[in-house]
Amino acid sequence: MTANQPVTVTLINELPAPHNTSIIFPGQQVTAAGGVAGLLTNEAVIGGGPVTYTFTPTKPGTYTYFSGTQADLQVEMGLFGALIVRPANFNPGAPTAYGTADTAYAREYLMLLSEMDPNIHQKAQFGQWNAIDTTVFKAVYWFMNGRTGPDTLEAANVSWLPNQPYNCFPRFHPGETILVRYIGGGRDLHPLHTHGQNVRVIARDGRLLESAPGSGTADLSNLEFTLTVAPGQTADGLYQWTGAKLGWDIYGDRAHTCNNPTGFDTVTYEYCPDHGKPFPIVPAHLQNITVGFIYSGSPNLGSTGLLPPGEGGFNPYGGMAFMWHSHNENEIVNFNIFPGGMLTMGLLEAPPSLGGPTLGPAD
Repeated sequence: MTANQPVTVTLINELPAPHNTSIIFPGQQVTAAGGVAGLLTNEAVIGGGPVTYTFTPTKPGTYTYFSGTQADLQVEMGLFGALIVRPANFNPGAPTAYGTADTAYAREYLMLLSEMDPNIHQKAQFGQWNAIDTTVFKAVYWFMNGRTGPDTLEAANVSWLPNQPYNCFPRFHPGETILVRYIGGGRDLHPLHTHGQNVRVIARDGRLLESAPGSGTADLSNLEFTLTVAPGQTADGLYQWTGAKLGWDIYGDRAHTCNNPTGFDTVTYEYCPDHGKPFPIVPAHLQNITVGFIYSGSPNLGSTGLLPPGEGGFNPYGGMAFMWHSHNENEIVNFNIFPGGMLTMGLLEAPPSLGGPTLGPAD
């Protein structure tokens, strides 16, 4: 959505369960019409007419929406989602999250977090509604955008995942700022950790972290090693990989220069005090150990090397992969099988001038 543009959402109840349903939009001033009165808003009745929810989002940011009727059951069954409001002055060529310079980013990624207890879903599948007890809950699947790891890494809209169209695979160049939108869509809180760099949280629940409301400056932003997202909560974070003070040249022996002796190169974003320093250990492919499937054969960014037969092939541009995952370790499994669950990778890739791909806003 776009700030200051009115929106109408129409809801028709076609649920298989004998239940009313509704939608609530936290952070928005909503006018509801039709249906019947419910505890939180107007509800749609099975076989009845539609309910309409009309509102004008006045502030940009990351929001959510979910069922306002029997939420303990209906949210568990998947009635929730992400609501993104663009600034009124949004420019796709130079995007910002909140219309201000300090919320600018190169591309954005969504992390809609949820979990599932299959026992509840199995009872729902067979219409055993009276047997469902939502106070007895044990999640064994954890999702990012409706996918569990490692399916989070597959491309969006792959044909074999027709009901999970959205992936969760952040890609970025050194020094590039990406916007990560976090939403707690389920009933549990989840601590999300991004390896490689901390995330700077600039907003929560669609509001900038600013000391003077309306200033447009996120002067109360903070770096988070692990960002905990509570149910129904949203957060916006800026992530930028710098590689400062690694102690070795990330591009290795590739022909490149560094134009800022005390800081970062303006083109490659290499930390110039490390320019020309060798990789400090013997690379994996030269040791008698198994290499990972994403290893390119070289420890250097944007480079590839020889690998044993049948190894590699999943990293054609020589990127560096960092695990992004829940810090509740039991949540990075699929029914107790690792790896899976609330787990993905952030992929650092060299700029095109040094062998990396050109990344567009949807990559």
